[in-house]
Amino acid sequence: MVRSTSSICSLYSTLLKYLMFPQGDYIELHRKRHGYRFDHFERKRKKEAREVHKRSAIAQKTLGIKGKMIAKKNYAEKAQMKKTLAMHEESTSRRKVDDDVQDGAVPAYLLDRENTTRAKVLSNTIKQKRKEKAGKWDVPLPKVRPVAEDEMFKVVRSGKRKTKQWKRMVTKATFVGPGFTRKPPKYERFIRPTGLRFTKAHVTHPELKCTFNLEIIGVKKNPNGPMYTSLGVITKGTIIEVNVSELGLVTPAGKVVWGKYAQVTNNPENDGCINAVLLV
Repeated sequence: MVRSTSSICSLYSTLLKYLMFPQGDYIELHRKRHGYRFDHFERKRKKEAREVHKRSAIAQKTLGIKGKMIAKKNYAEKAQMKKTLAMHEESTSRRKVDDDVQDGAVPAYLLDRENTTRAKVLSNTIKQKRKEKAGKWDVPLPKVRPVAEDEMFKVVRSGKRKTKQWKRMVTKATFVGPGFTRKPPKYERFIRPTGLRFTKAHVTHPELKCTFNLEIIGVKKNPNGPMYTSLGVITKGTIIEVNVSELGLVTPAGKVVWGKYAQVTNNPENDGCINAVLLV
């Protein structure tokens, strides 16, 4: 018997529907009709209580790269919990009560005293310090596209027959210090072109909503690796140190802040300038 095309298509669509969509709604349906097992929540509570012991046993037995990954994850969770607890710690302070004057005579030894009450507060200095500490890694661009080595460097062929290929020219924006002098061409491994060297950056203060043209002090961290950091390569997401002495920022102790970190938010090699956001 030969089936018609329409019946084959309908059969195929029905089969596809059953393959694509999960058929696991029967548990929820049963629970709606008949409810949970009488010991469901107790079993669930016990399972959650045993979970920590199970995780501990797995962490102790696991070796190699898996063990390292588990240890790293557990350490991050513990550190985050300690930070959260530290942020909720409070100190006590006294303040004057602005209540009405009590009726009746006050003894002589209490005349010069004022009624005070204790309140849990945090001093502004501690708040500022915690904000700086908590926001140390809180950057505007947490994830940055990695730059391949072929994109970062251009092979420079040297020698009489152009057979030597150990030299590299940096194709991205770079920063070199004010006292920088190039090595002799014979010994220079990495060439940083003069046209791509930057000494200043447009830094935006996120709270003041103002942009300033500030001098670069150095490159703190390039997300692509320590080699690029040591070379002073500036790509999108790089943390740079800028001179903020002219902004008049001061510490709680009253000292003038000289350098602050900022994160680069654009591709300097494309725009011809460095745009960054100050990390406050």
